[in-house]
Amino acid sequence: MADTSFDIIIIGAGPGGYVTAIRAAQLGFKVAVVERQFLGGICNNWGCIPTKALLRSAEIYHYMTHAKDYGLAAENVKADPAAVIARSRGVVNRLNTGVGFLFKKNKITTIKGEAVIDAPGKITVKNYDSPLVNMPKDALGAGTYQAKHIIVATGARPRTLPGLEPDGKLVWTYFDALAATKFPKSLLVVGSGAIGIEFASFYRTMGAEVTVVEVLPQILPVEDAEIAGVARKQFEKQGMKIIAGAKVTKLDKKADSVTATIEADGKTQQITVDRVIAAVGVVGNVENLGLEKLGVKTERGTIKIDDFCKTNVPGIYAIGDVAGPPMLAHKAEHEGIICVEAIKGLHPHPMDKLKIPGCTYCHPQIASVGLTEAKAKEGGRDIRVGRFPFVGNGKAIAQGEDQGLVKVIFDKKTGQLLGAHMVGSEVTELIQGFVVAMNLETTEEELMHTIFPHPTISETMKEAVLDAYGRVLNM
Repeated sequence: MADTSFDIIIIGAGPGGYVTAIRAAQLGFKVAVVERQFLGGICNNWGCIPTKALLRSAEIYHYMTHAKDYGLAAENVKADPAAVIARSRGVVNRLNTGVGFLFKKNKITTIKGEAVIDAPGKITVKNYDSPLVNMPKDALGAGTYQAKHIIVATGARPRTLPGLEPDGKLVWTYFDALAATKFPKSLLVVGSGAIGIEFASFYRTMGAEVTVVEVLPQILPVEDAEIAGVARKQFEKQGMKIIAGAKVTKLDKKADSVTATIEADGKTQQITVDRVIAAVGVVGNVENLGLEKLGVKTERGTIKIDDFCKTNVPGIYAIGDVAGPPMLAHKAEHEGIICVEAIKGLHPHPMDKLKIPGCTYCHPQIASVGLTEAKAKEGGRDIRVGRFPFVGNGKAIAQGEDQGLVKVIFDKKTGQLLGAHMVGSEVTELIQGFVVAMNLETTEEELMHTIFPHPTISETMKEAVLDAYGRVLNM
């Protein structure tokens, strides 16, 4: 008879769920994870990882088609859509295998199926009609299981709006966009958040005529307005058409194309494209878990939790996308660690959401942490703002990537770093320097006394700090 009793059961094996399971096992808990479809969840299988694989292919294609800019020659450069997608899926499979290895290494039990919480401490797992990807051969199946602590980590799914319902053929979610073995020649992307802009950037680089429609006046709405403006100029320079402050009011589907009606400033226009990507956000997977019956509080389609991921029902916790924004994999992972360390009695620090970095892997890349300039001013802060453009950085110029900007925001009275915002080459790798600085409560003086290696793009970070205090050197 299989053992059905555990200390902790985690529902969902995405980045939040599997990292939480590993940390719980390290702390000596007997752990099981319920997963209905994919080890690694949406992030590894249909989100973070495969999109980055596609964008890497697009980046290399971009450099090959611009070889002459670097004194090189590359003729008859072509993209093989099927091979690009196959590479992306191969990366996914490699990581899925890795999650299974980590479960085995940490003696974590996998239960395949769909879980319902019957009561605090008890779940029922039912068979789920879907292929199970890279599940361990010894995974348990349908049945009843017990655990003192149940952590919901069920993630989120693409949001749908009336009239923009995906059909998998003409109107895509990001799932469909990741698996297209034939690239469209023209594309409408509805929504300019991270998901929408990444796909717009990918398909534009691969040669599609791309139009982005955003309902708000600013694209990349969560980013600093100045950074979003720099990014928009670069996208438009690449040939992307952007319509902000607009909405798609109708989609008229033909056999192999879609005519979209777009309304902006009281006027309407129509465009016809091969495909439409609906990228209007995601919604938490709170349904069919038994939460309503148990009285677990939800808010705007996500589970309400406290600083240590507890719900209002003792013994039931939630982490990651299903527990609310920001809906980012690294936020889910950190929440899970806070959750199990609190269960263990280790007194972890609550999460400070202002210190969660956000990254968008388009071309140029965008990365940020903390308050935007507008938010700092709204909060009544007296601030100093520093900026440094990539055009003043030797490494960026040498790489042919001199279009970018680093922007920092400090509290004028205390020298506290309130926010950092970046657009340009490799800024998704650079942002962590500012995240560490904020976490260590670093002041402007300490940043200015830090030696940055030369020549690197990271020097733009120090120069931006110097600029905030009237000491910029290379501009």
